[in-house]
Amino acid sequence: MSFRPSATRDALLLRARLYALIRAFFAERRVLEVETPILSEAGNTDPNIESFRTDFAGHADHGERTRWLRTSPEFPLKRLVAAGIGDCFELGRVFRNGEAGRRHNPEFTMLEWYRVGFDHRKLGAEVAELIIAALALVGRTVAVRDTTYRELFLEHAALDPFTASTRDLHDALSDFGICTDGLARDDWLDLVLTHRIEPALRGDTLLLVHDFPPSKAALARIRDGNPAVAERFEALLGPVELANGYHELTDAAEQRERFIVDRARRRDRGLVEPPLDERLIAALEHRLPDCAGVALGIDRLLMTMLGTSEIRDVLAFPFDRA
Repeated sequence: MSFRPSATRDALLLRARLYALIRAFFAERRVLEVETPILSEAGNTDPNIESFRTDFAGHADHGERTRWLRTSPEFPLKRLVAAGIGDCFELGRVFRNGEAGRRHNPEFTMLEWYRVGFDHRKLGAEVAELIIAALALVGRTVAVRDTTYRELFLEHAALDPFTASTRDLHDALSDFGICTDGLARDDWLDLVLTHRIEPALRGDTLLLVHDFPPSKAALARIRDGNPAVAERFEALLGPVELANGYHELTDAAEQRERFIVDRARRRDRGLVEPPLDERLIAALEHRLPDCAGVALGIDRLLMTMLGTSEIRDVLAFPFDRA
């Protein structure tokens, strides 16, 4: 059993340099660094994300005994913005149960930030600025390209993701032998993206993909149109998704309904149903100002900076050595 780190000293030094760059980047823009709880009474209801949970052994007067390890700092950061703190960011550890492999570690580092008065397009441009600055640490440059989710599917899969049938999406993946059991249309869209589209993306281009189908809104607001779109964006560098952001939903009733739908999907899949975050709902009812937020995976960014496909190369001690 090795006691040694899986990352080299140079990789750990690069992580430290990246953290310093991030803090300088936000200090220049007067975005406040904050810390929020890692354990909370409410968990992530997303059907595709599993949370770790633990039990508090102290007196019951201190709150719910079952606590959930955060999968992101999103909810408490929004509560801070609703309370009037303004632009803020957090750089810290998050946890997702069951996610382990070459590109995933159950414990990883996320950078998340919120900008009052920004929409998803303006925040996407800022994300590009930060990624370009990070890549400059290793002498790497990339082009930046904007596109829509629809344009991306038409260009690389000859499919319109807003109108294609489930059969069309299935046929686009016929060469991969994917088991169809329990897959919904959104699952097939994700599979076309990961299996057909992302492998074809150029490694020298940072792609900002915006305006997703409404069914993929997550916590983004939906803009009416033909078709209506979710004001969400992702940043991809080659085949690697680095960031996911939203023009944030501010309607408390709509947010509650989305949580309820998530829980129903989890119930249908036989998954644990974490409690709703009532404090986030209260923050939205109080008034979350017009804002945009984004989460960026620090370990994935470091992987692209070092040109490795193994997350263990950027971690001091991955899950199997922790």
